[in-house]
Amino acid sequence: MEKLVLALGPNDPDDGDYGRRQRGMAIAALVPVEKNRLGYKVPSQSGNGSYVVSVDGEPFCTCQDFQERQKPCKHIFAVNFIIQREERLDGDAIATKAMRVTYRRDWPAYNAAQTNEQELFGTLLRELCATVTQPPQGKGRPRLPISDMLFAVGLKVYGTMSGRRAMTDFRNAQEDGLLSNCPSFSTAFRYMEDPALTPVLKSLIEQSAVPLRAVEADFAADATGFSTSVYDRWFDSKWGKERRRAQFIKAHIMCGVNTKVVTAAEITSSYVNDSSAFLGLLTKTGENFTMSEVSADKAYLSRKNLRDIVNAGAVPYIPFKSNTKPEQTHSDSLWAKTYHYFSLHREEFMEHYHKRSNVETAFSMIKAKFGGFLRSKNSEAQVNEALVKILCHNICVLIQAMYALGVEPEFEAEKIFASKALVDAKIS
Repeated sequence: MEKLVLALGPNDPDDGDYGRRQRGMAIAALVPVEKNRLGYKVPSQSGNGSYVVSVDGEPFCTCQDFQERQKPCKHIFAVNFIIQREERLDGDAIATKAMRVTYRRDWPAYNAAQTNEQELFGTLLRELCATVTQPPQGKGRPRLPISDMLFAVGLKVYGTMSGRRAMTDFRNAQEDGLLSNCPSFSTAFRYMEDPALTPVLKSLIEQSAVPLRAVEADFAADATGFSTSVYDRWFDSKWGKERRRAQFIKAHIMCGVNTKVVTAAEITSSYVNDSSAFLGLLTKTGENFTMSEVSADKAYLSRKNLRDIVNAGAVPYIPFKSNTKPEQTHSDSLWAKTYHYFSLHREEFMEHYHKRSNVETAFSMIKAKFGGFLRSKNSEAQVNEALVKILCHNICVLIQAMYALGVEPEFEAEKIFASKALVDAKIS
């Protein structure tokens, strides 16, 4: 980190108001300034005592520079910056609202994508599932191709129906040549319950986002919950009655801010901290995309996350909490620089941070189209069902990009490997 000059030495040339303003900005960002009944107490950078600054009416400071010049010194500039920062601390919502921009929808492209989505969905899902390498057949009765089973569970979730009612879609897909074998609904259930399917689905999600790598450079991360039909029940002894609460699982994603395509996903239990899955999402996204910016809310604020984003070649836009103290910035140069930028260039910071709202849009798209609840009762099946919802969302995003951006999706053949145990453990 470049050394910040907070004090003007006796042998240094006087650089005027510009230099005093720059040193005042550094003091405001890095030095604890206290407010008292006389005004503000600003510590001396030489370590010898402190100065009293008042900005009510005519500015005043007890330092020698102000006494000689009777013009604003670096301490007055610092206090003015601090006042501006405090006025903006609660202005995030106002700033975001002021920056909100509406965009005109490309209706011809939107209409074409929506009216052809169901047909194109099956084709793209089939091409994507075909990239999964089939393990060799072991002993026992012949197994159904893993690509067929992945296609079947994706078609079931896309149709938002139960497994039994989805059998008609399975048969129609077989007639159209999208399925080589029509599985029974019970076979689809057994595959959904297998934890070995989870890494395959994650890889499919990442692979489905690759065709948009030329479109996406800025990304946003967040987490949301999917409710289940399984309930926790307990007896409330205080009120003398039984209570219940629906269980839910948490989906952590990173998405591109332009198309809302999900570049990486992780499913955890209900109350896992959002930040715990961040590095994995960042790493997986960086394998397929060149990242320019990464936005996230305050739940992701940590020195480690800021450093991980910078190491990935991107600029972090994570706002600081209201109780973050300037003195906490001394030990880490990256933390200090980010805090300095956030505090003194709030409007510019918020313009970038506002892109984070696109991850909320992605969640809204997924839940509006495929539901915010999970039909599965088994915990492993719930994880896989949530991943399939995200996969279906990505395919729908690709269809929209085909008409709106002229993207032609192509998937890398035989890049995703399924475990032999996943196939051999299932009976058709």
